[in-house]
Amino acid sequence: MINSVHTNNFGPLTDLQWNKLGNINLILGPNSCGKTFLLKALYSAIRTLEDYRRGDDQRTASEILQEKLYWTFQSDKIGDIVTKGAETPLSFKMQIDNHDFRYSFGRDTVKQISELENHNPKRESNSIFLPAKEVLSIHHIILKSREIDKVFGFDDTYLDLARAIRQSPKKGKNFDEFARSRQKLEEMIGGKIEFDELTGKWLFKKGNAKFTIGSTAEGIKKIAIVDTLLGNRYLDDKSVVFIDEPESALHPDAIGTLLDIVALLAERGIQFFMASHSYFVVKKLLLIALEKNLSIPVISFQENRWNMADLREGMPSNSIVQASIDLYMKEVEIQTT
Repeated sequence: MINSVHTNNFGPLTDLQWNKLGNINLILGPNSCGKTFLLKALYSAIRTLEDYRRGDDQRTASEILQEKLYWTFQSDKIGDIVTKGAETPLSFKMQIDNHDFRYSFGRDTVKQISELENHNPKRESNSIFLPAKEVLSIHHIILKSREIDKVFGFDDTYLDLARAIRQSPKKGKNFDEFARSRQKLEEMIGGKIEFDELTGKWLFKKGNAKFTIGSTAEGIKKIAIVDTLLGNRYLDDKSVVFIDEPESALHPDAIGTLLDIVALLAERGIQFFMASHSYFVVKKLLLIALEKNLSIPVISFQENRWNMADLREGMPSNSIVQASIDLYMKEVEIQTT
């Protein structure tokens, strides 16, 4: 599990330190404050550790990281990720199971990351990033864009996910929490998503009927991706899952059920990082934290700085909560005039 992260001059993350992370972690803040940037920074680091020394891959950790940063942030050179106008280099430090992974580079860096330190053992698990937009309907476009055309457009979070969901389902007994989660997911969407090898297309199967993925609601496709990753065993109990806007394209009831499933998977060991704009997401996670007496660390951007809190201790002060309070006060004002 990721224990802590500390960044300096990493794009909009000029100075961020987040300690005592849990199995479920929440990032809040207005647009352009760096929520997705933080998710991608963490994802690039954990995927570097997962690719390093895997199979016959002979690349160094520095070479893997450089390529991951290049294709995830899609800048002409990785030095462009450094905060504009910063007088000191970008630095990133992450601690996993109390083992350090850190690196640093300046604005002139093109490829070579000279300062990298890794004290982590070989990592066998797979982590994944779930973007706000579903990928099933554009699955073939993502693969062609990156694997054949090799052009910017879809970053590595999309490519890795497109490759992960194409792995064949595996039979046999799975973790009990995973099996229960799959059952809940399939109940939510009322069927299953399957890949048809003959046509090369994804289909939604409901009973004996099959529908093209294009005619299926986006929320169903998003839920189906999680079900697929559990079914093909891409995820295990040491995976880290990053979710950008879990509320995207989902009805509030579905959001609540999805977050209940997140809590169930977190109990098995999967670690989650979520970035959200939704008061409903915050409120539902607050209830989960209170009901389960579970620590859910929150970092929120407010008044030009990052503030840390824990949902187990109550609702934190942030712009999402304040906007909801303002609407309620406006309603009271209208009704009393």
